[in-house]
Amino acid sequence: MAEQEIGNSATATAKESPKASNPLRLVIAAVVVLGALFWGGRTLYHSFLYEETDNAQIEGDIYPVISRVPGRVQQVLVTDNQQAAKGDTLVLLDPADYEVKKAIAAAALENAKASVAAAREAALAAAASGNRLNADLRRSENLRRQDVISPSEFDAIRAAATSASAQYAAAESQRKAAEAQVGIRQAELENAELQLSYTAITAPAAGHVSKKNVQPGQYVAPGQQLIALVGSSDLWVVANFKETQLENIRPGQPVTIRVDAYPGKEFEGRIESISAGTGARFSLLPPDNASGNFVKVAQRVPVKIVFSEKPGREYKLAAGMNVIVEVRVK
Repeated sequence: MAEQEIGNSATATAKESPKASNPLRLVIAAVVVLGALFWGGRTLYHSFLYEETDNAQIEGDIYPVISRVPGRVQQVLVTDNQQAAKGDTLVLLDPADYEVKKAIAAAALENAKASVAAAREAALAAAASGNRLNADLRRSENLRRQDVISPSEFDAIRAAATSASAQYAAAESQRKAAEAQVGIRQAELENAELQLSYTAITAPAAGHVSKKNVQPGQYVAPGQQLIALVGSSDLWVVANFKETQLENIRPGQPVTIRVDAYPGKEFEGRIESISAGTGARFSLLPPDNASGNFVKVAQRVPVKIVFSEKPGREYKLAAGMNVIVEVRVK
C-alpha cells in the first residue's frame, strides 16, 4: 500500500508540473511576440521616414603626378603614405641634358643679339652714306641745269645715290631679320629653362603619397604617372541608391553616415547633387536593351553626399572606405 501511495504521488506531481510551467512559457512567448512587433513596427516606421543603402563609399580627389619630360630619375624625395604639401618636390630627374640645352640656347641668344648690333651699325653706315650721296645728287642737279657738269658725271652721281638707297634698304631688312632672330632665340631659351624646371616634379595639390611607381635610376617618359596623391583637404560620399528609392530624395536633405571602420560613430552630412545618369550608363560596356536579350534590372544612381563638418583628426577616413547612409526623406 505504501508503494502504491508513493507512485500515485509521483504521478500527480508529474501531471501538475506542465501546468505550473505554462504561465512562464506564456510570459516568454508574449515578450518575444511583443518585441518582434515593436521591432517590426519600428523598422516599418523607419522605412517610411528614411531611405538607406550600404552601396556607398568615401571618395576624394586623386591627383596624378606625371613626368612632363623624359629623363632618368635621379632622386625620389617621398615615401609611401607621406603627407605632401602643394608645390613640394617629389621626384628629381637628371638635369644634365637640359642644362646643356639651356646653355646652347643662351649662347644662340647672345649670338643673335650680336648680329642685331652689327646689323644696326651697318644700317647706320648705309644711312649716312645714302644721306651724303643724296645731298651730292641734289647739288649735281643744280649744276647740271647750269650745264656745269656733263651728263655722264650727273648719271654717275645719280647711280651712286640710288645704289646707296638700295644698300640702306638691304641693311634695314637685315636689321629687322636679326631682331626677329633675337625673339626666336629668346623663346628657345625660355623653353629650355621651362624644360629644365620640369626635371623637378612637384605636387599639384596637398595630399598623401599613394601608389608610388618610381625608383632612382628608372627612365621615365612624358605623361607617365609616377605617384598618385590622394587629396586630404576634402572628402565626400557617393551613395548608389536604387532608382526606386529616388522618388523623395532631394539635394539639401540631411544624411546620417556610418563608416564601417568606426562602428557606433555617426557623421552628419547632406545631399549635394544627384547624378544625371545611372552607373551602368557610364560603365565600360553599357547595356544595350535593344539587343533582344533584355532583362529588367533595378538601376543604381550615384548621389553625392558631403559632410556637414569635417571629421576630426582622430577619424582616419580614406577614399574607398565603405559606409552606410540614411537619408531622411519625410
